Amino acid sequence: MPFTTQRKVRFQHCDPAGIVFYPRYYEMLNSVVEDYFAERVGHDFNRLHVEARTGVPTAHIETDFHAPSRLGDTLTFELTLRDVGRTSLTLRTVAHCSGEPRLTCDSTLVYVDLESGRPLPWPEAMRTYFAKDCQQG
Repeated sequence: MPFTTQRKVRFQHCDPAGIVFYPRYYEMLNSVVEDYFAERVGHDFNRLHVEARTGVPTAHIETDFHAPSRLGDTLTFELTLRDVGRTSLTLRTVAHCSGEPRLTCDSTLVYVDLESGRPLPWPEAMRTYFAKDCQQG
């Protein structure tokens, strides 16, 4: 089942024409991932980054922009797990507004040690959760 959340397009997201400036979508996408980890996985970014000194940087990202989003739009983001590896997680995130597709993003996150920057195997509890979430997606 996809993780679903919404974001309102604010002035800060827009260029002078009043449409979302594409780098701002990446900030929104990252906030969706952060919410997924906090709300579904039970490991908010404070726990990951500050307490465990681990992180989930993006190693690959590919995005198709289907239509512009405008100031005041409410975007619905649906994040689905596509695959879980030993140290990585592959996601697809789709954003739409009133049923109209706005973007599709495929990305790969890697679980890393923040001190060394080296990949780490997922903790068993997280890996088990991801595997279950992949089967439901």
